[in-house]
Amino acid sequence: MISLVMLTQRLRHFWQPRKGLAMAEACIIGIVAALSAVLLKQGSGWLGTWRVHTSHILPPLITLPIIGISLGFLSGWLVQRLAPEASGSGIPQVKAALANVPITLSWRVAFVKLISAMISLGSGLTLGRQGPTVQVGAGLAGEMSRLVPTSPDHRRQMIAAGAGAGLAAAFNAPLAGVLFIIEELLQDLSGLTLGTAIIASFIGGVISRWLGGGSLQLDLKLIDYSSTFSLLEIPILLILGIFIGLLAALFSKGLIFSIQIYRSLHISLPLRVALAGLASGLIIALLPEYFRDNTGLREFMITGEANIPVAGIAFIAQFILTLIAFGSGAPGGIFAPSLILGSCLGHIIGVCELQIFGIGSPTTYALAGMGGFFSAVSKVPITAIVIVFEMTTDFNLVLPLMVVSVTSYLVSDKVFPGSLYDKLLKLNGILIKKDNVNEGILRQLTAQDVMQRIVETLEADMTGDEVIKAFSRSHHRGFPVVENNKLVGLVSQTDLQKIRNHLLPNETLLKEIMTPQPVTVTPRNSLSHVLYLLDRYKISRLPVVEGKKLIGIITRADIIRAEAEHLNGENGVRSPIVEPSYLVYQTRSPSIGRGRLLVTIANPETAITLLEMAAAIARDRHYEIECLQVILVSRHISPAETPVNTTKSRRLLRQAQSLAQKLHIPIHTQIRVAHDVAQAILETTKERHIDLIFMGWKGNTSTPGRIFGNVVDTIIRQANCDVVLVKLGSNFHSLQQLKRWLVPMSGGPNAPIAIKLLPSLVKLGNKTEIRLTQVVKPGEFAPDMTVLEESTRQLMRHRNLHSTVVAASLQANSVADGVIELVKAEDFDIVILGASREGLLQQAIQGNIPEAIASGVNSTVILVSSAIRE
Repeated sequence: MISLVMLTQRLRHFWQPRKGLAMAEACIIGIVAALSAVLLKQGSGWLGTWRVHTSHILPPLITLPIIGISLGFLSGWLVQRLAPEASGSGIPQVKAALANVPITLSWRVAFVKLISAMISLGSGLTLGRQGPTVQVGAGLAGEMSRLVPTSPDHRRQMIAAGAGAGLAAAFNAPLAGVLFIIEELLQDLSGLTLGTAIIASFIGGVISRWLGGGSLQLDLKLIDYSSTFSLLEIPILLILGIFIGLLAALFSKGLIFSIQIYRSLHISLPLRVALAGLASGLIIALLPEYFRDNTGLREFMITGEANIPVAGIAFIAQFILTLIAFGSGAPGGIFAPSLILGSCLGHIIGVCELQIFGIGSPTTYALAGMGGFFSAVSKVPITAIVIVFEMTTDFNLVLPLMVVSVTSYLVSDKVFPGSLYDKLLKLNGILIKKDNVNEGILRQLTAQDVMQRIVETLEADMTGDEVIKAFSRSHHRGFPVVENNKLVGLVSQTDLQKIRNHLLPNETLLKEIMTPQPVTVTPRNSLSHVLYLLDRYKISRLPVVEGKKLIGIITRADIIRAEAEHLNGENGVRSPIVEPSYLVYQTRSPSIGRGRLLVTIANPETAITLLEMAAAIARDRHYEIECLQVILVSRHISPAETPVNTTKSRRLLRQAQSLAQKLHIPIHTQIRVAHDVAQAILETTKERHIDLIFMGWKGNTSTPGRIFGNVVDTIIRQANCDVVLVKLGSNFHSLQQLKRWLVPMSGGPNAPIAIKLLPSLVKLGNKTEIRLTQVVKPGEFAPDMTVLEESTRQLMRHRNLHSTVVAASLQANSVADGVIELVKAEDFDIVILGASREGLLQQAIQGNIPEAIASGVNSTVILVSSAIRE
């Protein structure tokens, strides 16, 4: 019968990245991306038809602005409320995700992007659906790849395949989808990437054509037209390419400028999109009727009669409307506007050539202009050529397309160098260096390049006591376990907890507590794959094996050291920049205290209680109170540029001011907008010269690798002042009920802090009793009571202490279990603990004592931590 461990190992092997699995995923991704593209096309088309039809029935000067402002606001509200990552084109977000920047691509983002893009396009904003379709396809692929726990490289390939399938479905151009992945997103020509991209894009394009009402044949015409071309026209095409390149560079700069203008207004995304909808509606209402349908306008430029004024007006109007719409952050792309702008310029040049020289076809120039403008803006000349060719399947267009697209690309890149998408990411604090995206050190080096070849191992037949001694003598937190020179398992500090479950540790063998059949890597695995496995299975080291022979071990530290040595501190792929917090509100009182106590408040239900406790300490020490409220924003948005609503925060701070005034304590308040709560607290601590941090604590953490939680761990490790954490008990009603206080003592650096806090805190209750206790092992007849005696004397010397002080030892095998049983047996109202600073080995065996006690009792728990002095 197959054991659970063996079954786990087989499943783990089955889900390892391989070609067959990737191809199957690519097929599913292509289908899903195509369905979403068709849905977006049909939905936005229906809304657009309704908008145009309504403008025929009612006055357009009233109808179009109202539709624009209402649907625009709804679209922006959906994005801001449900998925801020869904704003804008979507292609920059996909590109950043493929460069390993932590940007969310999920079902939520894909769904919100689909619906919001449908609404924004239907509102009349002059944007395209192709960019959103790329992000929707990538988002769906990203979420599907999470269901299959494979390596990051494999996931990146699936996301790229989803993006290509989305583009292929949007344009009905499978080859263009593949080329867009290679040319812009991944710049990767490996067999697996090319294979998955081709399959996903082909399926996406075929299904989109089928469901969209088109033919499955690849010679589908966009429209019925005829194009002509002769070699004498090449100079005119070069002029068209130069002309397009200059205007496309101006267009790209205009997009950046438009975003900056909207941000300077400091209004929310829904209002920005609503404002864009209002402006677009007013402008379109003043233009001729055929300007209300973007697709019809493009076809008119390609096949309509020679009309330079109309083409000129169309270009100017489309140029301005696109800048207005895109800068607002509305979900929509610039592919479709680029095609219309290019067709207008091509039409103008083609008509001029026909009238002056009597040769050429405006249709040919309009189509060549489409490819040229697309190439110059998106900096993907090959993709631009193939997209127009696939939509027309006209071989006569290939040479004109090549001349115009390459020329416009070169000119545009000279005037506006670099990728537009990279510049859009840079506006949000994300910097990607192309030379390091695919050639980073994590992909260049393999496990054998950085592994430790001399490995300390343990034998499988060692006893529990021998294992503990081995850990005590070594700085390592885990060891490979061998038997007959073959790797059979891995033992870590976490496994040592199993020793406690055995009555006779001497008779416990290592093979009984180790992790059998551990995750391993081969010498040829890349560091990227190694790091993925370390994170996937939440482990800190991986044995390197050939067959079953152990040849080395690799840890996270080895990978960090390799990056430092090879990159010399530089990293080409950077996460969103964590900017300093931004102060949006503050009040100040006279600085008459001897020090400052920082109170962070977040929960209105517990804020007043925490403030009363902090006020008791401040009054006793003659401190001022600094009250802080932190408003979090996405790391992709600058805190200094993000509009926030401070109404609730200011209401809470006013309550704190009222309480402090009653107690005659100076209080300063502030509200900060930040990417990270801990960062904002530490910045405040430094700027305001804080002497004591006082904050709430939930009493436990579910975050792997954290002792007290993300924020608390960071504060305790980095704050240069004392820290007090409070977890209010489930049976807490009022501070006056806190009568029985328990203070476990262990002689650590935090005991003196607890003793100093007690006299001020116990004043909150009436007729209080303090119990100092020290946990000793059962059978220990002469425990060292020095700590208890000294602490008792220190409390009794305090003149303002009107409490009964009792000191007694407590016999228990476990500190946590002993304290929990004592609290329950004698009904203590509050427990004061020191934040554990014990070594990792002792924490592994005994567990996280403060968290265990806080989770195991219903009483209020106060955790104190001494300052970390630099």
